[in-house]
Amino acid sequence: MLSNLQSRIQEVIPGVVLSSTVAMAAMFLATQYTAPVMLFALLLGMAFNFVDRDGKFIAGINFMSRTVLRVGVALLGARITFAQILELGPYAVLIVLVSLVSTIGIGILTARLIGRTLSFGVLTGGAVGICGASAALALTSVLPKGEGGIVERDTVFTVVAVTVFSTVAMITYPMFTQLAGMSDQVAGIFLGATIHDVAQVVGAGYTVSEQTGDIATVIKLLRVAMLVPVIGVVVLFGLRARKDAPRGSLPVPWFLFGFVALATLNSLGVIPASTTLVLSDASKWALVAAIAALGMKTLLGEIVTVGPRALAIVLIETLWIAGFVWLLTRALPL
Repeated sequence: MLSNLQSRIQEVIPGVVLSSTVAMAAMFLATQYTAPVMLFALLLGMAFNFVDRDGKFIAGINFMSRTVLRVGVALLGARITFAQILELGPYAVLIVLVSLVSTIGIGILTARLIGRTLSFGVLTGGAVGICGASAALALTSVLPKGEGGIVERDTVFTVVAVTVFSTVAMITYPMFTQLAGMSDQVAGIFLGATIHDVAQVVGAGYTVSEQTGDIATVIKLLRVAMLVPVIGVVVLFGLRARKDAPRGSLPVPWFLFGFVALATLNSLGVIPASTTLVLSDASKWALVAAIAALGMKTLLGEIVTVGPRALAIVLIETLWIAGFVWLLTRALPL
């Protein structure tokens, strides 16, 4: 067992060192030019995209963009209290629920109109409405396969598409919130309720302000928590995987539980202020390094090789949830 651990550590070291180096460079540039560190990390990471082709970096980059990302999100719980969540009010929760259900509905409707399967609409709508690539992989495990269902390339396409659109949203949506004159709280709700992946929500939120980042993270984690009931509904309505499909493969959002645990302890006043500061700094580093690694994995050129109809479905879903949430933020007393 010890030898396996040592082998695993040696396997991830090159990618971890590269991601950490890019993260440090991003932090230095952000300090020098007073610009968002998350944006620098993403752009610098994308500039190093070619290294992901080299096998010795892949394991470490994957580790940073998945495991370290989730650790960073979990550690953010030390900065959150339940009082902050209650301050968001019931309308913020309503926005998350209504936008999620409507996005999956739009996905199903658009998929059927364009000639794709109902399962494809659920897959893409769930990925856009819940938590991007993680939701796509989870839904793949319960949706039917083959004719009338989904095939492997549908899942690969969905992961690539939501990652690309989410990356674009991370860069453009913060600018939109400024142009629309949103307050930090409303901007956090908008960003957390519209951007697909957790990493990009965090990056976009803290690009605007610390308060916006905290709120966006809480809203996003509410969406992540919706993964379990959505999968339950999919199974309940008969969209089941084949009998020979592997069981027990649903990803457990442990980082969500870690976030809640730390938020609970922080709400109870158990975590000292000095410890909160340390955890906050550790979280920031983990997220910057994770986003740098994510940039290295982003292949923008791949999106043009996908069928335009399938791409149109994800684009429509993305525009729908952004437009719908924006209208709700204007109509509801947030």
